[in-house]
Amino acid sequence: MLLTKPASLALPGCIHYYLDVCRAKGQSENTVVSKEAALSLFQQWCEALGIISLEQVDVDLLDSYQQYLHQYRKVRNGEPLCRATIRYRLTVVKVLIRTLFVKGVLEVNSTEHFELPKIGRRLPKPILSKLEVKKVLQQSEHYGQRGLRDRAIMETYYASGIRRSELGTLTLDDLDFEQYQLRVNQGKGFKDRYVPIAKSACFWIYRYLKEVRTRLANEHSGKVLFLANNGKPFRAAQLSELVAKYIKLSDIRKRGACNQYRHAAATHMVDNGADIRHVQEFLGHADLSTTQIYVHVSMVKLREVYNRTHPAAQK
Repeated sequence: MLLTKPASLALPGCIHYYLDVCRAKGQSENTVVSKEAALSLFQQWCEALGIISLEQVDVDLLDSYQQYLHQYRKVRNGEPLCRATIRYRLTVVKVLIRTLFVKGVLEVNSTEHFELPKIGRRLPKPILSKLEVKKVLQQSEHYGQRGLRDRAIMETYYASGIRRSELGTLTLDDLDFEQYQLRVNQGKGFKDRYVPIAKSACFWIYRYLKEVRTRLANEHSGKVLFLANNGKPFRAAQLSELVAKYIKLSDIRKRGACNQYRHAAATHMVDNGADIRHVQEFLGHADLSTTQIYVHVSMVKLREVYNRTHPAAQK
């Protein structure tokens, strides 16, 4: 099937063509779906103003759209959009215009000089301490065999620091009990990597394989490591709900889901003196600056210096 350029510059056709280009480049379906959602919102905003052609999109229009996004309040709770969301929605539109210019659909890149807003640096939500991680893990003891599986999942999250999408696609072949490591296939950026995993996590995974997985497995299971109650691979939302449930049950006054374990693993490694580049490799970050946020989250070294040097701490 050939990629067909839009016959006109009407927004729906141009957006559809751009998304096809994204898929042709091999971008993940999650990425394409996210772009589609953002562009659909932009199209709705444009149509409400009588703007139906991509030729009408320029720097002045994006300035107006940016103003709208800043003034917008969520229906659910009345809160504004976060700066990262605003920047992402503007970025998608700007990349749409640039791509169609490069492909010869547009004669000019009309938004080339539009300046995207800065988003600053946001720290992760309050991170679980080592004792809190232990308390959350212990909540699974009350749920029998399903709890054993859930404990294995959470132990894997914390011990390996992998992403939700990466855990959901782990297979039986990806676990190496002899080397105590996991193979992550096609992680973010379509990159493969190995990550170490603690013996304690391997113990819980082994128990899950022997006592639970064999009972859950059916013709839909394939080689996927962790199976939902229906024997199929977990959906992303199911994994988030699973982890969030145990965090809530632990009554530790912190919220979160799968990323809580990833953030906790990285922060605790930095607390214990891990080199930031090793943490970068562990997490699978392409950019060191993404990893450095955990240096700012970790208070161990700063607290030591503060207690030693600040006059108020000497009293």
